Amino acid sequence: MTVKDVIDGFREGAEKNAERDAYANELFQEAVRIGMELNTKYHTPEELREIMGRLIGKQVDRSFRMFPPFYTDFGKNITIGKDVFINSGCHFQDQGGIEIGDGALIGHNVVLATINHDLNPKENRKNHYGTIKIGAHVWIGSNATVLPGVTIGDYAVVAAGAVVTRDVPAMTVAGGVPAKVLKVIQEEERYETAV
Repeated sequence: MTVKDVIDGFREGAEKNAERDAYANELFQEAVRIGMELNTKYHTPEELREIMGRLIGKQVDRSFRMFPPFYTDFGKNITIGKDVFINSGCHFQDQGGIEIGDGALIGHNVVLATINHDLNPKENRKNHYGTIKIGAHVWIGSNATVLPGVTIGDYAVVAAGAVVTRDVPAMTVAGGVPAKVLKVIQEEERYETAV
């Protein structure tokens, strides 16, 4: 049994498998254990990268920066690009997959939720998963929530407190509940804000 087998088991239509479910529970507990290690004492930036690498099961680039605490329920379905910054208090529910592009900035208390539950009572709140894809140089403001299956395009900005229920095009600012496009970012603005 591998991590990939567990991730494949989260896909829509995957058949139940007791061995896979048992291994998934081990990985959930590992994420809790590593999360406690990450969040309960000071770590140097190098130590944070090493711990985050163990949590997600992949090497984290030297340019990665984070301010703990950080929470995840699984960890192994997160991919982080180069020069990414994650601020304190973020919650990543990653069983459906989270992909973070190069240069992304993620503000305080952002929630990335890749799981939804079936509304039909006959389905007993069955899980449905959707990958969240965050493009290059995206900025997600504090207390924003991004829901399953959402893609946020390159250089987009998600305003603080937004609830993102659908894709956000590149080079736009989205905000509100539910989030909608508020502004198109002009090329000149992109360079002005980068200086």
